[in-house]
Amino acid sequence: MTELVHLEVADQVATITLDSERNRNALSKQLVTELAAHLTTADADASVKAILIRSAGTVFCSGADMTEAVSGGMAEGAKAIVALQRQIATAAKPVVVELGGPVRAGGLGIVGAADIVIAAESVSFQLTEVRLGLAAAIISLSLIPRFSDRAAADLFLTARKFDAAEAADVGLITRAVADAELGAEVARVLADLCKAYPQGLRESKRILNRDLVARIDERGGEVAALSAELFASDEAREAMTAFLAKKA
Repeated sequence: MTELVHLEVADQVATITLDSERNRNALSKQLVTELAAHLTTADADASVKAILIRSAGTVFCSGADMTEAVSGGMAEGAKAIVALQRQIATAAKPVVVELGGPVRAGGLGIVGAADIVIAAESVSFQLTEVRLGLAAAIISLSLIPRFSDRAAADLFLTARKFDAAEAADVGLITRAVADAELGAEVARVLADLCKAYPQGLRESKRILNRDLVARIDERGGEVAALSAELFASDEAREAMTAFLAKKA
């Protein structure tokens, strides 16, 4: 089986790269499993001070793998994405996300759970769930704390596309930079993190993410069950099947 997520450690940074171009880095069972495993390895590596999640190809993440969802349901997949958000939030090392391509639906859960997110100005975002008979249930765990109530209602309900500048304004990402400056800006962030002591990073992150982790622990089971129920509904299956047929 070809590896879909790669891990490289150098200069105190663990770089995790999503590399499933065939389905635009959709959150398949294999991709989520490999991402979680690499996060565990990176977090346990004493030589690592920061973790970077990035993508190969043109898309950071297209959301749930609808082919898997239609054929096998999302009961286990929903639980895995809840666990992934918690793992990012509770990692002892800061997790930085570099966005050089668009992010859709479930992929925003990775963005919401991360500590620092730098995006190229050309990157677009979209919570597409309502257009498929679904709701952004499991990723609401990490997204709602980032947004104001009005921004959340707008973006969850309209499913409109929004750009990196707006994503920064509503609190989804840390900042947007010119596309040509993305790599340099991420490098600057990582260099600053690597100047810190591990204990300082760990305990600062624990303070910052206390409420987010409590929210995941309190509501994770509930929203995972809701997500699985929605994916299994006739309305969502019809919408997803039509989407896949159009895509094909």
